[in-house]
Amino acid sequence: MSVSVNIPSISTLRSRVEAVSGLSLKTHNAFIALSDLIGNVLSEHVSESTLERLWGYSTRGADSVSLRTLDVLSRYVGSASWEGFLDSLKAASTVESEEFASDGILAQKLVPGVCLKVGWLPDRIVTLRYLDAYRFEVISSENSSLRPGDSFQCIQFQKGRPLYLDRFLRKGSDKETRYVAGERSGLTLLETISK
Repeated sequence: MSVSVNIPSISTLRSRVEAVSGLSLKTHNAFIALSDLIGNVLSEHVSESTLERLWGYSTRGADSVSLRTLDVLSRYVGSASWEGFLDSLKAASTVESEEFASDGILAQKLVPGVCLKVGWLPDRIVTLRYLDAYRFEVISSENSSLRPGDSFQCIQFQKGRPLYLDRFLRKGSDKETRYVAGERSGLTLLETISK
């Protein structure tokens, strides 16, 4: 069994592996070192080429990763398995308040037609198109209750912060509501994907 590498929880796992290993995974030698560390700590082998594909370092890339690799990496960061890692993400508490970096996107700086991809735990991925006047439309949605055609207003998107949608309109409805995405862990995926 394999899992798509493009889900937010994989991104979180990669960050945790980097934090536990203390390695900056930007060179072939760093991936060799990580493979050796995992072998020394767990007596399990994950090749440097598998790690390079998972981190997007390899030119061959990867669309998916084996459940075995996810289990090993999850054990490396202190969980019993990949499922245990996912459970720990769901149970994680959020920070009440703190300063945050500018790793975000302001709607006022976007031009109409630009698309964004956002994601939050455990596996929600939504593609949005900027319309105008802080208004966005949902283009596609995976594992989320947001649906294509839904629209809302949003001032900014901030990685690591919940996404608050104002004047949310379900496609076919004229009743505006509010919606929050990633309330517990915030956005784990935020990127501009097209113009």
